[in-house]
Amino acid sequence: MSMDLRAMGQRAVAAGRKLGLMPTEARNAVLAGIARRLESEAPALAEANEVDLAQGRAEGLAPALLDRLALTPKRLAGMVAGCRDVAALPDPLGEEFDVRRLPNGMRLARRRVPLGVLGVIYESRPNVTIDISALCIKTGNGAILRGGKESLRSNLALARLIRDACAEAGAPEDAIQLIESTDRALVPQLLAMDDVIDLVVKEHATMPVVYGGIGVCHLYVDRTADLARSVPVIHNAKTQAPSVCNALDTVLVHREIAEAFLPLMTENLVESGVQVLADEACWAMLERAGLAEHELVGRAEADDFGREFLALVLSVKVVAGLDEALAHIAQYSTGHSDGILTNDYAQAARFLNEVNSAAVYVNASTRFTDGGQFGLGAEVAISTQKLHARGPMGLRELTTYKWVVEGDYTVRA
Repeated sequence: MSMDLRAMGQRAVAAGRKLGLMPTEARNAVLAGIARRLESEAPALAEANEVDLAQGRAEGLAPALLDRLALTPKRLAGMVAGCRDVAALPDPLGEEFDVRRLPNGMRLARRRVPLGVLGVIYESRPNVTIDISALCIKTGNGAILRGGKESLRSNLALARLIRDACAEAGAPEDAIQLIESTDRALVPQLLAMDDVIDLVVKEHATMPVVYGGIGVCHLYVDRTADLARSVPVIHNAKTQAPSVCNALDTVLVHREIAEAFLPLMTENLVESGVQVLADEACWAMLERAGLAEHELVGRAEADDFGREFLALVLSVKVVAGLDEALAHIAQYSTGHSDGILTNDYAQAARFLNEVNSAAVYVNASTRFTDGGQFGLGAEVAISTQKLHARGPMGLRELTTYKWVVEGDYTVRA
């Protein structure tokens, strides 16, 4: 299928400008319409998704990608709730901040406005189509979406649903457009359209880019940690949704408590089908505890650290203390989500100060790095870079600002 991406971009620019000028109530009406349609058209969406899943299985798609691809009833309910949550949030457009009066009497302020048009490239997860669209509609941004070929039928059904909701509410349908072709040659063409696209969530672009989605996440168990309460935190971080970017990949354990803690943690994890890959020190301790022979306990290789598993697999390393844990995280973390389990305030404060990740935790699961959990309604991505936005990108992260200056026929001296 041939597609005129430049024409799509031009339509997105015009639609985004119109959308950004619509009142809050009109944009919220679109979100309400999307939520209603997700509920009423659930059977059709499930049918389209099952075709994608069947093809994915036939082509040998990895289990982690199949999990991301599935539009389960729970995931669909989350999409519905996400739309309604975003609608309920305050509208960032028009918000003024840093307001002040200059000595010459002029009023100066920064006012939030839409970024413009977003190009978003993503794989497997059709729920992202709804999350991104909801955030863009709320913030008055146009969007051109390019999902993976494995989710094409699901995304086509979702895009039609979104456009129908726009039309019903009197919003421009072209504010949200899906690239319907799976031709990879279109991707570099999209990434070069810096005259119509203002921000891309991907790499290799000629306009500002937000990287997201890759997370090698760590938890360090300090010697003062409450061991019994640390086990369920690690279990949650690893098992609740193992195929997502904020799932735990590596546990670092202080050697002073490792002999007592590792058997507790390992027994808990293997009961849930988690494969535990232990470094040499960890292996020796598990061997003494009679756990090394378990079929899900193995020896860690060098490349098992710094690896995003996206599955029920966890690497474990014994460290001498906080210094070694910080050095390990600095070497292997992707800057997504890293945390410490400790009852020592000084250790916690140092960890928060020295670990430069998008989200840094004390005594909590890494699974909270999420737009919904952070009260943002949803997110377009979880940014692991430092410019423009960092962590879950919600409504305010999809706006920029302009300076608004009001004078009284004021001239510069």
